[in-house]
Amino acid sequence: MELLGSWGFAVWIPFLTGLTTASYSEDQCSWRGSGLSQAVKNVEQVWLRCAEGSVEWLYPAGALRFTLSPRLPWSAMGPGESNRSPVSACVKQDPHWGGAQLYLERDGVLELLVGDEGETPGPAHVRCFSAMTGERLALFLQATPHQDISKRIAAFRYELRGDWTAQPSVNTDPISSKGACRPCNNTEILMAVCTSDFVVRGNIRSVEKDLDRGAAVIKVSATRVYRQKFALFPDSGRLTRSGEIRTPLQCGVRPGAGSFLFTGRVHFGEAWLGCAPRYKDFLKAYEQAKQSLTIPCTLVND
Repeated sequence: MELLGSWGFAVWIPFLTGLTTASYSEDQCSWRGSGLSQAVKNVEQVWLRCAEGSVEWLYPAGALRFTLSPRLPWSAMGPGESNRSPVSACVKQDPHWGGAQLYLERDGVLELLVGDEGETPGPAHVRCFSAMTGERLALFLQATPHQDISKRIAAFRYELRGDWTAQPSVNTDPISSKGACRPCNNTEILMAVCTSDFVVRGNIRSVEKDLDRGAAVIKVSATRVYRQKFALFPDSGRLTRSGEIRTPLQCGVRPGAGSFLFTGRVHFGEAWLGCAPRYKDFLKAYEQAKQSLTIPCTLVND
């Protein structure tokens, strides 16, 4: 993963404290508002207290400061982690972004995440960063001057988790990092069954390339859905369900015969591959762990 190069710059912002005004989002997960009702010289303060949500700023004018204070559920924590572990966050801009710039604020210093008109260093439009123990992060959204703001909307989604490996500074998406291609050992496979957002048994129908996003899209026919976050593999009333799982293109995934156990994370509504052993290999490791009383959790088998 590359750090921000020419895109990254720091700005000292000592003026924020005296200009903020209090405001709360309705559900403390998402916020939607208009710059038409905001004083241009004010910085409106908003607290976001959820692990995921969205922001939509119509007709940007002035500035907004979003303090990230999530109450992360245990399911958001990776294996062996505690609530004192670093928390990683990602933001994904709307494709029609315009009229504002989004910064990460850390200790009074701003790092650019999204420029006006949606310019970002990478094709996926996802930027990630980490908060260390005891550190409080904020997102600073500043409108850029335009004569016509009627068609400009600055919107993004955010996610916070405890099991990604983004560095303290701003990086590319951790799910598409080189580590995603490393094969899982038996311990990691068994733990993935316990902690993944989806656990699905199925076959690979095809693999397609998404060159714009640098991802391989695995078309899966699922014969058994053990767990899924959101309707990744919707019930069609047939014997199998269909769905898509993404993985970095550099991993070189190819169609393979036989049944697999697919596990992974949901990232901005999309399934991303974690461990994916052949089902017979998973069963062998699963039975051995049961016999040795080292199994981390149980899975209802066929």
